[in-house]
This record gives sequence, C-alpha cells and structure tokens, in this order.
Amino acid sequence: MAHYGVLAALVEIWRVPVLIATTVGFTVGGLVNYALSRRLIFASDAGHHVALPKFFTVAILGAVANWFVVAWLIERGGMHYLFAQLCATGTVLFWNFAANHLWTFRK
Repeated sequence: MAHYGVLAALVEIWRVPVLIATTVGFTVGGLVNYALSRRLIFASDAGHHVALPKFFTVAILGAVANWFVVAWLIERGGMHYLFAQLCATGTVLFWNFAANHLWTFRK
C-alpha cells in the first residue's frame, strides 16, 4: 500500500517520471515491509544487524526486477503505469517472500 501511495502521489501530483516514482515507492514500501515481515509474517527474532542487510539485498534485487517489469510493460505493452505496477508486484512478490523466508528470516 505504501508503494502504491508514494508512486501515485509522485506521478500524479509532482509529475515525477514513472520509473523513478516506482523505485522510490518500492523503497518506502520495503521499509514498511521489513517491519511487518520481521514481526508479523516471519515472527523472527534475528537481530537487525543480521536480518536488515539480507532483507535489503533481497529488496534491491526485487526493485531491479520491478523496474524492468514496469518499464517493459509500459514501453512494449503500452500499459497504464498502475496496471503495469500491479503486474510487477505480482511477479516480485513471489521472489521477495521466498527469498526472505529461505534466507533473511530463516530460523
């Protein structure tokens, strides 16, 4: 939700280019996701010094994949940026969850 709110605000209000806005939104969403994932989804007691670098490694790879999917769907597929972002989210979600489950917050 944070990702989409930041994305839409940057594009619609401040006229930031979509690919920059989606990257900023992904970053904000990543910070929120870390807090929620650590506590609620994975119930991890891993120290921040251990989990945070791993989480952001996964997130950076996810952000790169997100950027490419959005760019490709907009430029090649002619999709509206929010629909392209929805498709990218569906794709990257699986990567992020699996990598965080198997590596970042592994017990």
